[in-house]
Amino acid sequence: MRLLKTPFSLLPQLKFYATCGLAFALALGCFAARQAHARKPAAAAAATKPAGERARFEVIEDLSESLANDLLELSLATRDRDLERTAQFFPAKLNAASYPARPQPLKDSVKWVKTHDWATSTAESVASANKTLRQIGKEEFLADWAQFLAHFSEIEDSRFKVKEANFDEGAQAVAGAKEPTAVVGATGKARVAFYVIGRDTEGKREWARGVANVVVRYDASNRWQFDSFSLASLDSMVATSDLFSEVAIPAGVGASLPAFGSAGNGGFVWHGAAASDFNRDGLIDLFVTAPARNFLYLNDGKGRFTDASDAAGVKLLATGVAPLVFDYDNDGDSDVFVSNVGAQVLFENRLVPDGKLEFRDVSQESGVGGLTAIGFSAVAGDVNSDGRQDIYVTSYNRYGQITPDSWFRATNGTPNLLLVNQPDGTFKEEAKRWGVDDSRWSYAAAFADVNSDGRIDLYVANDFGEKAMFINQGDKFTDEARERGVLDPGNGMGVSFGDYNNDGLLDVHASNMSSTAGNRILARLFPNQSPKENVLKKLAAGNNLFENQGGGNFKDVTSEVGGFGGGWAWGGGFIDFDNDGWEDIYTPNGFISGKSMKDT
Repeated sequence: MRLLKTPFSLLPQLKFYATCGLAFALALGCFAARQAHARKPAAAAAATKPAGERARFEVIEDLSESLANDLLELSLATRDRDLERTAQFFPAKLNAASYPARPQPLKDSVKWVKTHDWATSTAESVASANKTLRQIGKEEFLADWAQFLAHFSEIEDSRFKVKEANFDEGAQAVAGAKEPTAVVGATGKARVAFYVIGRDTEGKREWARGVANVVVRYDASNRWQFDSFSLASLDSMVATSDLFSEVAIPAGVGASLPAFGSAGNGGFVWHGAAASDFNRDGLIDLFVTAPARNFLYLNDGKGRFTDASDAAGVKLLATGVAPLVFDYDNDGDSDVFVSNVGAQVLFENRLVPDGKLEFRDVSQESGVGGLTAIGFSAVAGDVNSDGRQDIYVTSYNRYGQITPDSWFRATNGTPNLLLVNQPDGTFKEEAKRWGVDDSRWSYAAAFADVNSDGRIDLYVANDFGEKAMFINQGDKFTDEARERGVLDPGNGMGVSFGDYNNDGLLDVHASNMSSTAGNRILARLFPNQSPKENVLKKLAAGNNLFENQGGGNFKDVTSEVGGFGGGWAWGGGFIDFDNDGWEDIYTPNGFISGKSMKDT
């Protein structure tokens, strides 16, 4: 699906491959689709440019998108080891060195990960081989490329991405083309990042990653071709052991659901899962929501799960978006709250007192069924220190029907809910009273005592905007995100607390979206500004890690400890993958998978 074509007078074509649906596609791809948002910094910069320069920018970005689209086709050809299709991207002769296809000895890197460099058949390193390019036939270059790919016993994914592109003054795009297309003969230079992920010949997981400086030309075959290919870097990361394997089907949890947008799955929301020991046998089970039903999977302790949805009575009960497991009635078993678009849902686990695992829908009698929201997620915590778990529901809005009133500071979401647990087992909605009826496009939240005062605080991730850090004052919350260093503008879709540096203080990880194309365009518009200086660059930058400095004051250490470009990032957070006592970070990403890699 192609993004909206935005007039330059509003904002310079900040578009990338997405669906203009939730989150970052909106912030960049659809950013200027409404005149009301023309006050943004990029729009102001665009408006000051001469007409000729504006028109040229349009052409350059069409050429960049055309190149990026072709490189997605090259990605597929690489993944499929299709050398015949790969050859279409190379002229008969090109300026290049022999491609380094010989893996070098492994070197220790960190924990279970090792690295290795690559060398040519004559033992030249990448740096040495690319000092002096020469004219070689594409057969020679592709023979080395094929040898490089032969190092992988299987290839799971491959991707070529345009990090930067500049085109010669005479290079033109085809005016009015349905898809961005170059005029034959267009030339330019680009910096291209690429990777191949799979398993090496010994079966170890490997991620080969490189960057190349290339000269490109649009050929009469209607393909961009590499007239010059110079590697700036190439190395591989190798896992010495498999920590995880995909076992959903043999484990019994590989349920197949209708594809998003098809009959039976036509809503605009996603669904989630939660883990707990529902039958109190010492094993972790799973509760999963789906478009038309719920799943309850019980762990048999032998590496498999049994679908107990019917037996436990949850299959045909009300469903919703995201399940939250907590013991709402303090009877010792795990109940389930489901945040929902519409009425909220609460299931009581009857293991206690009945002695049988069975769930009962108590939404109406508990009072949650009369509360509506665009509930995308929920978290539980005791906000008033009365020994009962309360519920906070993050409420989004109906994107597609409602347009955010800002792409980086939107306030026209729907009010979040705070359901305070009462002594009689009912819930009372008190978000406004507590000061947490946030009406931004809230996606996720987490409770934690960030300032060590014995009261739980609340961090909320908002799409199209800034985050909230609600500090618990005992009878109300106050938003101190800015003062505490965690305002973090971005397309936030996940938050989590963990102690990444083992100093005894809770740090914060926030999942935000990042975009290769967005960064490419913004680098052209604002070459001398960083994400801290330019909110648009921040929207394209990705996840953030905030280190607790003590007292609940935080420092952004993202660039110091790694940088976290998570793509279309969702939830995730801290987990000690390898049981070494240090918190690792996991971030899922992705959106809708289409038939073409131009879809997200």
